Amino acid sequence: MLSYEPGATVAHRLDPRSKIGFQIGFAVAAFTVSTLAGLAGVYAVGLGCLLAARLSPVRALRAYWFVLVFLGFGPLFGGLTLGPPWFRVDGALTSLRGVARIVPLLFVSAAFVHSTPVRDTRAAIQHTVPGKLGQLLGIGVALTFRFVPVVRTDVGRIREAISARGGDERTLRDRASRIARLSLVRSLQRAGRLSVALRARCLAYNPTLPALSLSGLDYLVFALSIGLVLVSVLV
Repeated sequence: MLSYEPGATVAHRLDPRSKIGFQIGFAVAAFTVSTLAGLAGVYAVGLGCLLAARLSPVRALRAYWFVLVFLGFGPLFGGLTLGPPWFRVDGALTSLRGVARIVPLLFVSAAFVHSTPVRDTRAAIQHTVPGKLGQLLGIGVALTFRFVPVVRTDVGRIREAISARGGDERTLRDRASRIARLSLVRSLQRAGRLSVALRARCLAYNPTLPALSLSGLDYLVFALSIGLVLVSVLV
């Protein structure tokens, strides 16, 4: 699971607000392009974001392997029909084009997570969205970024423990049910401890967040984001 790692790359120096704005503009462009050349350009930009964060594409894909496996069934189900000929290639290709648009989005998301501290992400959200709504969104994002990697680590340990006790000899259904049940119990236990810890530390909805400032590079990224939206819509 990817997490923030300190660094001095171009992506690390950017303000989180400009990176969030770029992700929005890039998502619009990714889902608007309709030609192979445009899709190739989207992939090039996505790989460029990984390069700016000095993050390996292989590592990014490995971190999102479960998403890729889920998306891999899209073309299969997209081509199935309820009657003859039972499978339509054009439907599968349409679904495949939709799946292909998501991969570069995962690249940009991986670069953001790798180069942005959780506190800075929360600060960017609360500075952009005013009031209680921004505070709730900021807390939700911060807790998600911290809680999900822990849950995934617990699932991995449960799988290793079951395997060490001869679980590989059991049926797939039995292993899956055991992992799901134990993972749910562990997640609920962690959620309970997290709730107690937040109350013990007097959770503040509006804490002192890190100061954010936009540089010339950030304004360039904002301009690039707007350019992506305009080009994708007009062209």
